[in-house]
Amino acid sequence: MGLLVAALFGSGDFLGGIASRRASTLVVLATAQVCALVGAVLVATLAGGEPRPEDFVLGAAAGLVNVTALGCLFRGLAIGRIGQVAPIAAVIGATIPVAWGLLTGERPGPVALCGVALAVVAGALIARERDDGDGHDDRRALLFAIAAGVGFGASFVLFASTDHDSGFWPVLSARAAAAAGVFVVVAITRTSLRADRAPRLQAVASGLFDVSATALLLVSVRVGLTAVVAPVASLAPGFTVGHAWWYLHERPTRVQKAGVVVALAGLVLIALG
Repeated sequence: MGLLVAALFGSGDFLGGIASRRASTLVVLATAQVCALVGAVLVATLAGGEPRPEDFVLGAAAGLVNVTALGCLFRGLAIGRIGQVAPIAAVIGATIPVAWGLLTGERPGPVALCGVALAVVAGALIARERDDGDGHDDRRALLFAIAAGVGFGASFVLFASTDHDSGFWPVLSARAAAAAGVFVVVAITRTSLRADRAPRLQAVASGLFDVSATALLLVSVRVGLTAVVAPVASLAPGFTVGHAWWYLHERPTRVQKAGVVVALAGLVLIALG
């Protein structure tokens, strides 16, 4: 499930990134979050569950933190070197829930822990890109990368803290809060939501991937250990890069190829552990 979460998040990030090249990041986020909200309504009502009030609060907090992290990631990628921003965000985003899981008493076996370490390293290696040209605002980009990683990791922990009997209602409250937060920013900045058909459709698909990944993430942390699921889910950049290789014909670097090998080794160890 963690691997499927990574595939969905990675695919959604790719589509969102492509859409952001032709439309405002706020427009892409707003469109994606509205679609994710519609999907969350369907998933939550069909799955049922008995959520507590605190589950709605935790979900809403996770949604606000997550969409803020996504905005920071997009901004960091826009002004800095992708090869620095993406791996920093990925590693921090994986490390926080792993540390939280260990601190709260989760005890994966030694083999699984080795796999976890390899998965974290693989996420950083796969996310690396060639750095062509200068003129990047590396200091600000680094801050955005750190903020994105902390946000992604914190949202993971918040989702993992919801009750197992709450169904997918925390996902619904997360998407509702995220959509509301984005539209508040749109209203304050008076950003036009107009966009061409292609980036709008890409944003729609990104939102559907996002809500699907979030729902599966909730399932995976309820049936498995957070310290194991988080680093596998953090392999999302691998799928983003894979789409770039396939659709945009971007050639992988040796570091990225090594990251794929490390990721496969980590997944094998986690499965054996």
